[in-house]
Amino acid sequence: MYHPAQGGSGVDRPGNIFYILNQMANRAKDGLLSRMEESLLLVVWDLRQEAYGVPIRSRLAELTGRRPSVGAVYVPLERLVEQGLLRAEEGEPTPIRGGRRKRFYRLTPRGLKALQETRRVTERLWAGKTQWKARRV
Repeated sequence: MYHPAQGGSGVDRPGNIFYILNQMANRAKDGLLSRMEESLLLVVWDLRQEAYGVPIRSRLAELTGRRPSVGAVYVPLERLVEQGLLRAEEGEPTPIRGGRRKRFYRLTPRGLKALQETRRVTERLWAGKTQWKARRV
């Protein structure tokens, strides 16, 4: 919890949105992905040529048993594009979509590297965990 005696401006408080966004940006710099970012990169990689919004959401729902909201998918997808982990390209306009274009996503070499690093760290964290019974404290 933030205490004024600890110093720092209001923006430095853990509950402040700018603090949270800054922490997210710093986390992104260390190469580790959030669970959602990891899931999105893996789904885009899996879908290959069909990786656009609707199939991405459907595949996530199929794999997780939960249907993510539109914002829960598109916001991190665009963040991954900004970070260079995905590439986005516009498809051809289609009459069935009222002339709108689909936005297709592709995994970049940098995105693959981030996935590999996240997997390496996750496997190290899971190493030696053979019992599923929690210890009492």
